[in-house]
Amino acid sequence: MLPASLDEAVAALAAMPAAVPVAGGTDLMAAVNAGLLRPAGLVSLGRINEIRGWQYQEDGHALLGAGLTHARMGRPDFAALMPGLAAAARAAGPPQIRNAGTLGGNIASAAPTGDALPVLAALEATLIIVGPIGQREIPVSYLLAGREMLRPGELIGFVRVPLLHAPQVFLKATGRTGPGRAVASVGLVLDPARRGVRCAIGAVAPMPLRPLEAEQWVASLIDWDGERNLAPEALEAFGDYVAAACVPDQGEPVAPGVLHLRRTVAVLARRALGRALTS
Repeated sequence: MLPASLDEAVAALAAMPAAVPVAGGTDLMAAVNAGLLRPAGLVSLGRINEIRGWQYQEDGHALLGAGLTHARMGRPDFAALMPGLAAAARAAGPPQIRNAGTLGGNIASAAPTGDALPVLAALEATLIIVGPIGQREIPVSYLLAGREMLRPGELIGFVRVPLLHAPQVFLKATGRTGPGRAVASVGLVLDPARRGVRCAIGAVAPMPLRPLEAEQWVASLIDWDGERNLAPEALEAFGDYVAAACVPDQGEPVAPGVLHLRRTVAVLARRALGRALTS
């Protein structure tokens, strides 16, 4: 089915509840090719123009269409709006993946290595879910954690993100698990209005992890009215704090793989905060 609007897409899903909505299809086709998914039908979202752009809202948020491609989010005009998401989009893979893959697909597939996910978690984004009985809004973290599920006939229409006008950083470390696939990633944003640091670690767990105590601790050390500098020792401690929270010990002795992952997370968190503070 090829609906031309969100209403038509919802109607198509209602008429065929076993169908799966598809935009770029990068994650979906990988699951199909691996034998993990056999959809009874597909509802294409590729012709729905209303979800392929973004708009500003009067309350200081931006409404991002779920059909935004990684390639589109990586362009300079979007990067000026959402630098963290733009950096994640540019790191999402080779050109063919960036040209096809979408923001909504990245969220709906909820793959632990999804590059946009830690940035969205750090931004505390919310999702506008569209379905047969109208729209509802849920935090993106609820969907990623499984606390909320898409109901029959529902799909992700938009992502609502606060415009912080402050530094945002995305970094990731890759390994040999695939081209550009993250072993660990970090999304970090500063929120000067609330004097806060928000950090989310991706790829090390089924969903992005927020080291809340580490965030609160380091935010208390920052001179928000001054130059926002931190001593190297504080940056080092922040990285270790985040790593210990997100990659806990799994027994004694600690496995070499766990130690390596913890060091990787510590380096990413430290570098991300350092770049944010000097941006």
